[in-house]
Amino acid sequence: MLKVGLTGSIAVGKSYVVSVLRDLGCVVFDADKVAHSVMEPGRPAYQDIVNEFGSAVLAEDGSIDRARLGAIVFADEARRQRLNEIVHPRVIAEQDRLLREAEAVNSGGIAIIDAALMIESGGYKRFNKLIVVFCDTETQIQRLMKRNQISREDAERRVAAQMSSDEKRKYADYEIDTSGTFEETRRRVLEVHEELSRLRGSRVT
Repeated sequence: MLKVGLTGSIAVGKSYVVSVLRDLGCVVFDADKVAHSVMEPGRPAYQDIVNEFGSAVLAEDGSIDRARLGAIVFADEARRQRLNEIVHPRVIAEQDRLLREAEAVNSGGIAIIDAALMIESGGYKRFNKLIVVFCDTETQIQRLMKRNQISREDAERRVAAQMSSDEKRKYADYEIDTSGTFEETRRRVLEVHEELSRLRGSRVT
């Protein structure tokens, strides 16, 4: 199985790119959903997060309120780093388990792991190839403001808190620019998928 990492900063259009790859037959795992699962009550990361950040990050039902947690960590680099230290090892372990299951079902397929912080965590090194999704900064800010219903100031702070797209692109085997139309982005995704299919056929590891 060809294992491909896909990453990009916040609100650059990764979800659309992933949806196209899924439609093309790739097995796709969303690291954010995996992170949700490892933070559920009863899972190892849950208690560590509560111990670190306190009951203020809990919703009424006892689950972790990601919006409250996000408000804390995006305002404090040290606390964001601490959250990453708690969550990332658990996410990587769960991703590896899911990849093993997928490979057992279809060893000749293409598996895509979608993770925003793949480069920062070093997780990208586990994959055969890396796709970096990006767009121009103004488009990114506008998308984030609309998606999260936040102010420009908040959006700019969240964008600035992450590694820049320019820096992420230095690690890319393939780049997908989503600044244009959906159709333009789709055409680029098809090109990348075609190249990945050729690699899979040649059994690149």
